[in-house]
Amino acid sequence: MFHRRALIASLASIALFVTSPAFGQQAVTENLEISGGFARATPPMARVGIAYLTITSLGEADRLVGYSTPACNRPELHTHIENDGVMQMRQVEAIEVPAGGVAALKPGGFHMMMIDLTEQLVEGGTVALTLVFEEAGEVGLEVPILAMGAMGAMGDMAH
Repeated sequence: MFHRRALIASLASIALFVTSPAFGQQAVTENLEISGGFARATPPMARVGIAYLTITSLGEADRLVGYSTPACNRPELHTHIENDGVMQMRQVEAIEVPAGGVAALKPGGFHMMMIDLTEQLVEGGTVALTLVFEEAGEVGLEVPILAMGAMGAMGDMAH
């Protein structure tokens, strides 16, 4: 009987987690919807963190040109590129959000690097982000901090 109750409690918490803001809409403007955002937990004394999210254009094209967060001193937008068969991270000036399209910041692609962390990113907490768009301006949201190997709702690839 104990195992059955433990199983039911586990399934209920999974259902609650999957329907949490980490997998749903987190911010919306007139032309943009931000969803699926999360940051990965970091070990103590880590100097860098990472966050992902999905930006959907509900109208005109826009560009994510930066972001800020109290969690780090140097927020940067990055992507991965292949150079002679080796994946490397590169900083980018902006991330395009096509008109009526999607820009996915996900493992193995575009992402938000949090360099020189001011605090440890602890699983179960949240990180405040202020996204800066060329047209939409600033959009604030909080994203959950998931386990170090977290995939979010997008699948996972090595960082």
